[in-house]
Amino acid sequence: MLDLVGNFIDLFLHLDEHLNTVIQTYGTWTYLLLFVIIFMETGLVVTPFLPGDSLLFAAGTFAGLGSLNPALLFVLLSAAAIIGDTVNYWIGHYIGPRAFSGEVRFLKKEYLDRTHEFYERHGGKTIILARFVPIVRTFAPFVAGIGAMSYGRFIAYNFFGGVLWVALFTFGGYFFGNLKFVQDNFSLVVLAIIFISVLPAVYEFLRERARLSRQAEA
Repeated sequence: MLDLVGNFIDLFLHLDEHLNTVIQTYGTWTYLLLFVIIFMETGLVVTPFLPGDSLLFAAGTFAGLGSLNPALLFVLLSAAAIIGDTVNYWIGHYIGPRAFSGEVRFLKKEYLDRTHEFYERHGGKTIILARFVPIVRTFAPFVAGIGAMSYGRFIAYNFFGGVLWVALFTFGGYFFGNLKFVQDNFSLVVLAIIFISVLPAVYEFLRERARLSRQAEA
């Protein structure tokens, strides 16, 4: 178990080295592998641990080196992110009515109704912001589907958020990944990306906690 965790941490911290090996070994098949990883990270609730932000940044870095085509990379990974969230939404939408049918005691219909109301009021912001928060982005479309957020609203924010997410990190890697400081300290850059990615979730948590505290004092 410890070896598995160690290997996983090594994958994250030395993603540039591992991706370089993949590119040298598999060539154009690398695009398919990247597509599958981004799709799984956004589309399956059982794989939130897969690299997302850091993988996009690393892929953009190699695009800057000429090892990958930046335009093709952007189109394919944007499609993977959008399709992944869409699949995740429909999985949630499909199992939601069954999970909240009343047969499971702790899953009450009123919880589903509250979730639906929340996403109808704040869904757009939630879907877009979740793109930039590891793990949360995997569950946001699933919960949106369970909460019966209208698909018309979901797909619009899904498309915008997916394209924005992929563009920011891929082209960030493309333009800045080949700076000497970044190349010499890629592990630190990955940790910084992860840290910055969780800031929105921390901000929302603290804001909600402050709001509940004010309500309790009133």
